[in-house]
Amino acid sequence: MLSKIFQWFCKDLAIDLGTANTLIYLRGKGIILTEPSVVAVKEDGRYKKVLAVGEEAKKMLGKTPVNIKAVRPLREGVIADFEITEAMIKYFIQKVHNRGYFVKPRIVISVPSGTTQVERRAVKESAEGAGAREVYLIEEPMAAAIGAGLPITEPLANMIVDIGGGTTEVAIISLGGIVVSHSIKIAGDKIDEAIIHYIKRKYNLLIGETTAEEIKIKIGNVLPGEPFETMEIKGRDLITGIPKTITVSSKEIQEAIKEPIELILQAIKQVLEEAPPELAADIVDKGIVLSGGGALLKNLDKLISQETGLSVKIAENPLTCVALGAGKVLDEIDILKEIMIEV
Repeated sequence: MLSKIFQWFCKDLAIDLGTANTLIYLRGKGIILTEPSVVAVKEDGRYKKVLAVGEEAKKMLGKTPVNIKAVRPLREGVIADFEITEAMIKYFIQKVHNRGYFVKPRIVISVPSGTTQVERRAVKESAEGAGAREVYLIEEPMAAAIGAGLPITEPLANMIVDIGGGTTEVAIISLGGIVVSHSIKIAGDKIDEAIIHYIKRKYNLLIGETTAEEIKIKIGNVLPGEPFETMEIKGRDLITGIPKTITVSSKEIQEAIKEPIELILQAIKQVLEEAPPELAADIVDKGIVLSGGGALLKNLDKLISQETGLSVKIAENPLTCVALGAGKVLDEIDILKEIMIEV
């Protein structure tokens, strides 16, 4: 009886706990929250006080005084700061449940396929510490495939490439299980870093993470054509120390991001090489599906198609695939318990 009262008061959640963004799916409602995975913390001796979370905290990145830090508690798909991650999850749960302090929802959380048992336990314990009644973990490529609408329970190969902020997940799924997978810590963040290093090396100009991400979104292109797109960017001159403005082109950004893109292509080829022959035949017919924010990088689908000779399509809602997939699992939790990860 008590558990039924609990379920009545609190709706279950699915969380795509990403390095760059956190998406929350509320059972019966769909995705109701998309916020950056950023927390602003004021340090007072050994104590940390959370000042802002999400969008509000992201605006503070690189602009805070000495005693306040805007931090990203997840790095490369895993928890870098346990305490702050727990505070962030708690904040999002309360925001979704209109500041209810007694809610104890069941939660499904996605984790990269390459995480260790220790890293998975950290995610589970963070969610439990934030107030979850039960916590289930699902591998990101599996959630992305479900969210992209792939028939994962059929005896067919479904190949998914999920390029997030911290990790790129490449997997072949058949009969409700991952047959071959490869997880690399090269994704959106590393592409941003490559842009920062390139601008620093070529122009002696220092730019921040937010500017690098803006460049990637506006003129990032892996196969740019003439006339090349250009963009004005502002930063600090490393020689004079004075702020200055320069113009960069999409051709330069192609050069800047070449290395991380090649590593993503290598991961895709590696999974294809390890695919059993029968499933390889299916992939020739069905092709590859791209999801995650990285799928939106201009012409990446064309480049992967050129390099592999396979058809490549971008999922209908690449940014929300993982959250939607975890949400579908939540809706049919008893049927889909078999695809959950044991921790």
